[in-house]
Amino acid sequence: MPDGPDVSVVLVGGVQTQSQALDFVQWFADAWAGRPLQREDGCAEEELAAAEADLGFELPAALREGYTLFGRRDDLTRQQDPLVRPTGLYVDDALNGILVFRRENQDCAYWGIPLTEIEQDDPPVVVESHGGWIPFLDRMSLAWVELVLSESLFGSDSHYDACELPDALLPSLHERYARVDLPDHPMWASEDDSPVRWYSAPGRLVRRDGIQDRSWIHARGRTAADLEIVRKDLPGRWVR
Repeated sequence: MPDGPDVSVVLVGGVQTQSQALDFVQWFADAWAGRPLQREDGCAEEELAAAEADLGFELPAALREGYTLFGRRDDLTRQQDPLVRPTGLYVDDALNGILVFRRENQDCAYWGIPLTEIEQDDPPVVVESHGGWIPFLDRMSLAWVELVLSESLFGSDSHYDACELPDALLPSLHERYARVDLPDHPMWASEDDSPVRWYSAPGRLVRRDGIQDRSWIHARGRTAADLEIVRKDLPGRWVR
């Protein structure tokens, strides 16, 4: 039986500090992505200083530290809804200014930090939905964890699949997969796809978008065999 690292075990108790978030990313890069973080995976000090000079203010510590650690690791940050590169950071005029650091791949949504909170070390993050900007997660450190999980989930290899999960299969989800200790957060596409919740088992990761019948779930196995276990555990109409 395939086995592997379990996200829910590593995140038990939640992410309480910035250092815990960065420690998780380091673990995930090694255990899940299979390549430990290297010095070249982070953005150079000169890049970040130039971005701050262009913006006219310093980046929050949590945002800066994430860029410094893994801002160039595209497999962790730029698969579906990419992290903006330092040269692309900009301020949107909404809500007295929002520093945008991530965008949906077709520019249908954006993630950012309100300038009213920009001096905090670990400020809250908002997301632009069809109804405007709404709260996403209350700390940038949490948003880093969500970003890495989501971007890794949608990798371009054969280890990803999706299906609409009927309520009849929810007992199987809850019995075989542990809830990952991250707060509920909105899915930008619609209220029906919210909240987003994460589940895992050794070598397997599942994201559920919404809580209504036939809500979409997205699954990734660390290996192709791991993904096949998810399909057998939750025998819905998988896309692939």
